[in-house]
Amino acid sequence: MKKRIVAGMLTALMAASMVACGSSDTATETTTDTTAEESTDTAAEAPSGDKITVGFAQVGHESDWRTASTNSVQDAFSEANGYDLQFVDCDNDSAKQIEAVRQFIQNDVDYIVIDPIVSTGWDTVLTECEDAGIPVIVIDRTIEDSDKYVSWVGSEFMNEGLASGAWLKAYAEAKGITDLNILVIEGSNGSSAQIGRTDGFKKYADAEGWTILDSQDGDFTQDGGQQVMESYCKSYAGKFNVVVCQNDNEAFGAMDAMKAAGVSYGVDKDVILISFDACKAGLEYVQSGDINADFMCYPLQGSYCADIVKALQNGETVAKQTFMTEPWYVAEDILKSITYTNNAGDEVTEDLIQVTDAASQASY
Repeated sequence: MKKRIVAGMLTALMAASMVACGSSDTATETTTDTTAEESTDTAAEAPSGDKITVGFAQVGHESDWRTASTNSVQDAFSEANGYDLQFVDCDNDSAKQIEAVRQFIQNDVDYIVIDPIVSTGWDTVLTECEDAGIPVIVIDRTIEDSDKYVSWVGSEFMNEGLASGAWLKAYAEAKGITDLNILVIEGSNGSSAQIGRTDGFKKYADAEGWTILDSQDGDFTQDGGQQVMESYCKSYAGKFNVVVCQNDNEAFGAMDAMKAAGVSYGVDKDVILISFDACKAGLEYVQSGDINADFMCYPLQGSYCADIVKALQNGETVAKQTFMTEPWYVAEDILKSITYTNNAGDEVTEDLIQVTDAASQASY
């Protein structure tokens, strides 16, 4: 099914008002199960018929979060729902992702969904999408060098980093810890998730005078987290008491490396361990006290993409940005909330949720 949007409509969509995090239009779901099956990783030929065709260029398959994200989009754009989804797993290869988008254009799909591996280098291919009259929806990570997409759905990564810093500050004060020496395992270099979480946390580290001993790329994978942590354990033995991992899979690898090196981690142990994503396995480790705090990044954005497509099909205007509302999880109940100034410049107070069986099992 081909339903092109004229240039005037695209202009109106580009000018749609932003949805501020926490506003009445902000997405509120935090935990949902998905059961969609894996799809082929190559773009199929565009089919004929009445189905709406959607091309989806996914980052890869590096983490539990990514698998949940993929399943969510596949479930939303299923054949049963009236869609033909052409899915490409780009395997964390930016060139492959650009080529996938160009193949979608050649296939003359109705819509394109992109989770961008890196935040720059997009303007040329998005101009090609615009020239072809194909609306683009961006999910999860952001694009910084082009606005030629109709809508973005995802998380405020800077706030995740700020919240983790605010929690560490309050937690250290509650525990009487005055000297923080920190190792960071970053996500894939150049991704908006890596940039936001790094910059947000660093604002607190700089303001509080914390020592960041080292900060290296773990590529959002368990193997990457383990390799970086193994190196850290050798280079900074006995010198660190905080490890920040920018997703759960990196944290799992870091835990294996610290265990092998004889370094204890978690509640009242040698090392405070902070993570992001809050997948089911991550929250189970929070519940057991192995991870001290885990800051959720909500991956189930497929239904929001489908809602955007439905609105566009009806000629409606959609919001340029939609932020997920996400909880912060902790292993102990010594802190009930944290207060910080978010990326929008607003002072916010947000609850901390001590993980229970129900919380961990309800997560993705």
